[in-house]
Amino acid sequence: MNAPAAAPTIRPRDRDAVVQSLRAGVVPRSGQHLIQVGRTREIETLIGDIDRIVDGGSTFRLVIGEYGAGKTFFLNLVRAVALEKKLVVASADLNPDRRLHASGGQARSLYAELMRNIATRTKPDGGALGGIVEKFIATAKAEAKAAGVSTEAVIRQKLEHLTELVNGFDFADVIAAYCRGFEEGNEQLKADAIRWLRGEFSTKTDARVALGVRTIVDDAAVFDQLKLMARFVRLAGFSGLLVSLDELVNLYKLANAQARNSNYEQILRILNDSLQGTAVGLGFILGGTPEFLLDTRRGLYSYSALQSRLSQNTFAADGLVDFSGPVVRLSSLTPEDFYVLLQKIRHVYALGDATKHLLPDQGIFSFMEHCANRIGDTYFRTPRTTITSFVNMLAVLEQNPGTDWQQLLGGLEVTPDTAGAADLRVDEDDELASFKL
Repeated sequence: MNAPAAAPTIRPRDRDAVVQSLRAGVVPRSGQHLIQVGRTREIETLIGDIDRIVDGGSTFRLVIGEYGAGKTFFLNLVRAVALEKKLVVASADLNPDRRLHASGGQARSLYAELMRNIATRTKPDGGALGGIVEKFIATAKAEAKAAGVSTEAVIRQKLEHLTELVNGFDFADVIAAYCRGFEEGNEQLKADAIRWLRGEFSTKTDARVALGVRTIVDDAAVFDQLKLMARFVRLAGFSGLLVSLDELVNLYKLANAQARNSNYEQILRILNDSLQGTAVGLGFILGGTPEFLLDTRRGLYSYSALQSRLSQNTFAADGLVDFSGPVVRLSSLTPEDFYVLLQKIRHVYALGDATKHLLPDQGIFSFMEHCANRIGDTYFRTPRTTITSFVNMLAVLEQNPGTDWQQLLGGLEVTPDTAGAADLRVDEDDELASFKL
């Protein structure tokens, strides 16, 4: 294979974002396009979903892949495409304190995390909620001035159709309160409005005192609030809302069967609403492992209504694929894909200048052979630790000019990525534990 064709130089900021993330064993939040390889069909499928959201539709996808096989990278790539298409993206990882369904605040905690991480094209790193609200208000102010009416009257008229949804009346009141704070220079009122929109009020009393509203975003209202937010961002001039949730395996790990089933029931509700088109401009993309999906005792397949909706097309076998269903199974990288990936990493490390590559093509081949001899084919199927080793080697070559890469390769330690074993580590004797729902 030949080296990548000459390309525009890569900005140091993008290079550092990619290299530092890979070296730490985490997925880059920006610059993913610089190292993307393979999975063209899967990406096209998700771009189709994004286009459906832009058209006012709703989508639901489960992205299933082995631990370390590139799920999070894929989700971040889809996130970047969505931002470019003027969607608002809210993303979060599930953990024991952040779940889709709960009665102890864990679902509200997930919603609050989504709102903290809410991103737009101009604010891709999150914290964009205030800007979204102000964009909506600026549009309303311009229309109010042209019509000779108050800004609040225009806001109420724009948000009127939201009142048919759960919490819709109070949502409109909170936006109106933010507008008053905006016009009066009342920073506390603006901050309280954002707190309500983020789901950070824990009691209705506090919300009533601060904003005069009677409801808050509680555990039971999370999905309904996301529907409201999807409609609101469209009114603010964006194309829709994409909700990206990773680490769904944390639901699989819940020891209490009732707690798991309640969360799976919520996934079923989201799936049904999305497929029936009752949500406007709202898409969900959820990342999980094969065990989370397929385990008939504690995975999604343990919930019969979900199993029937998520089962694989029986005709899609022996290399045949079907991307029309709600589940997208990420294919493993091939050795050829991995070779191209390492080429791209080398190119990014050299800031896009092929004359500054630290390693020849033969060095990449030799590195792959070294990894294969040490840990077998897991080096390219679940390549997290392998990529970290490669970046570490490039760092030594860069900082020690004249170093022989062949000699360096002989002493390179490569270990298999076993962190995914924690995904299956559940206390099997605790099935009837009194776990708070």
